[in-house]
Order: sequence, then C-alpha cells, then structure tokens
Amino acid sequence: MTTKRFLIGFLLVSLVLAGIVSFYASADPDGLEKVAEDKGISAKEKDHSLKDSPLGDYGVKGIDNSRLSSGLSGVIGVGAVLLVGGGLFWGVRRRGSSAPAPEREETAAAGQG
Repeated sequence: MTTKRFLIGFLLVSLVLAGIVSFYASADPDGLEKVAEDKGISAKEKDHSLKDSPLGDYGVKGIDNSRLSSGLSGVIGVGAVLLVGGGLFWGVRRRGSSAPAPEREETAAAGQG
C-alpha cells in the first residue's frame, strides 16, 4: 500500500467518524464528570467563555438540526487539525531540508589500509 492511499483512507475514516459516528456518542457523563457531580465539584462549574462561538458546544451555530450540526462540527474539526498539523509538518520538513548535509566518511577508503 502506498503512503498516498493510506493517507486518503485515514482521512476518509476520520471524516466518517467525526461526521457520522460522533452523533451516536453517549450523552451520559464520563467518569470524571460523574465524580464531580457526586462530590459536588460541578456546582462551582461556570460556562466557558467560547460557549457562544460558531463551533461552541459541539455544534455549528445557526444549524438547528442537531445531527447535521454536530457532524459538520466534527468535519470542520478534522479539517482544522489537518491544516494545522500539515502546516507544522510542512514547516518542519522544509526547515530540515535547508540544513547542510552532514559530511560522509569514505568507508571504502577507510577499509583499505
């Protein structure tokens, strides 16, 4: 399998998981939230400052269909991670290729003596 085919497959699986399967995730609190509720820690909970942002609360603001809103939010998240991660990878790769190549020892000359 080529690297290109692997990356395309990985992207497709990521988009399906983020766009479709994520809607079926449990709405019940996870372990940390459950303990916070049981111990009264969640009573001190405050709303996040980005709650009303375009992608706040795991959905896209302005889209009333919750399934479409959460799926689109997941797809946008995958795209954002791809752009940021790809940009960082590209930048590091370019920076590494501009460095001078290390000098090689002539192994054939060293072996003859």
